[in-house]
Amino acid sequence: MEFMTRLGILLSGRGSNFLAIADNIASGQLADCEIAVVLSNKADAPGLDAARRRGLKAIAIEANGRKRAEHDEEIIDILRAHHVDLVILAGYMRLLSRGFIQAFPLRILNIHPSLLPAFPGLDAQQQAFNYGVHVAGCTVHFVDEQLDHGVIITQRTVPVLPTDDEPTLAHRILEQEHIAYSEAIAKVISGNYEIQGRRYIPKK
Repeated sequence: MEFMTRLGILLSGRGSNFLAIADNIASGQLADCEIAVVLSNKADAPGLDAARRRGLKAIAIEANGRKRAEHDEEIIDILRAHHVDLVILAGYMRLLSRGFIQAFPLRILNIHPSLLPAFPGLDAQQQAFNYGVHVAGCTVHFVDEQLDHGVIITQRTVPVLPTDDEPTLAHRILEQEHIAYSEAIAKVISGNYEIQGRRYIPKK
């Protein structure tokens, strides 16, 4: 029987990157993996309903009024119960605790709408637009204990056009996110790489 990498998706909103990943799995473009469970820290996250419509297990673990470590421990337990191999942050708007990151070392991926290390944190597209860069983009990286800091797996670029405003730039970056995330997942699933310091290096 062929081994399938089991993905655990964490999201807080509509989950457009989750949907792109699910579409790529369904079409066979992203092979050798399956979505085991979709989790959200918000019960009303549209991404949960989208997951259920696709027949996927979708669970809300509300974060309000709870300590981060306690909330994360419950999520860790669910991910382990579903035998998740790789955790995918798809618009998950909550910092992970050290315990969470240590539970899945080099097995948590995040996507950020800038060319890291430029413009980490919130409103990255607006930061890039305000700074006047000529090229923007997105980054998929492993998650470590610092914000938007882990080893970079892949990046995709978009030009900043003279006619752009922040919403049009953000839209074009998002289109590239939908491509980049599945590319990065495929690279990690392949296992055909090594990490040297901060560098992701494909094996020949």
